[in-house]
Amino acid sequence: MIITQTPFRMSFFGGGTDFPDFYKEHGGAVISTTFDKYCYVNVRHLPRFFDYSTELSYSKIERVTDVNDINHPAIREAMKYLDMQEIRLTYEADLPARSGLGTSSSFAVGMLNAFYALKGKYADKRKLADDAIYLERVLCNESGGVQDQIAAAFGGLNRINFNADGYEVNPVIISPERKQQLNQNLMLFFTGFSRFSSDIQQTTEKALVDKQKQLLEMLSLVDDAEKVLTSKTDLNEFGRLLDYTWKLKRGISNRISTDSIDGLYAKGMVAGALGGKLLGAGGGGFLLFYVEPDKQEAVHKAMEELLYVPFEFENSGTRVIHYTPETYEKR
Repeated sequence: MIITQTPFRMSFFGGGTDFPDFYKEHGGAVISTTFDKYCYVNVRHLPRFFDYSTELSYSKIERVTDVNDINHPAIREAMKYLDMQEIRLTYEADLPARSGLGTSSSFAVGMLNAFYALKGKYADKRKLADDAIYLERVLCNESGGVQDQIAAAFGGLNRINFNADGYEVNPVIISPERKQQLNQNLMLFFTGFSRFSSDIQQTTEKALVDKQKQLLEMLSLVDDAEKVLTSKTDLNEFGRLLDYTWKLKRGISNRISTDSIDGLYAKGMVAGALGGKLLGAGGGGFLLFYVEPDKQEAVHKAMEELLYVPFEFENSGTRVIHYTPETYEKR
């Protein structure tokens, strides 16, 4: 039995510049972090006593004798890709799917990690990220960028740079005290709205040609934000930059925000937040605010209709947290 633990991510700056059509021509970069909310994938070989050969448990339960009959596209294609047979897979998560935290990519990374471990093979973080990108963007033909898979595999607070040759992951080097201050000044709220990221990503992808000016400015903000984090600049500037990049992102597609989300964001800003953004592709999910400590109670009260989610940054990325050798003869 294999159990993997894979973190979710929050993206601060550069979202949209991680689309291949954009970064292969202009370059791209994002600043993101993973945090202490995870998905767990449990995989083992299925004993031979059942009239089905594969059992999957996620939001649904599937039992099939042919991998091609699996409804879940990522599981089906990953099993075919790695020639996985006769398994039982269970998925659990600390936070809901379709909520702007890269949950589907975290699942893909964690599942691939579990599959490799069950086969007795080692896959490093780059291999897992690359395979997850290939799984979601090629085998499943889903629209979107490629930052989520990389963040989930590597973990930590990073600047990820993209170019025509691929990507590189560079940890953002700041003192533990400054990193903790940043963590403490961020407040996360669940809006209760969920949506399929790929649906919105399709709209965003179509808008890339017409919105290059906004995307290039969003790309330049990655440099500005990194300078704030790694220098002695007032950390509150990070919050103001979040507000600015959110306004730019809203202009890319009319599906990124809604009137309800705009209203919630305005309430948070009036209550004292310096900036914030809706995480993920847009349309719903989690609202992130940057708030000085003395204003956090007021922002919390302004968001009282939403679920507040405390969190801590984490650095591990995906990992195997449990391994039990099989004790019976496989078919």
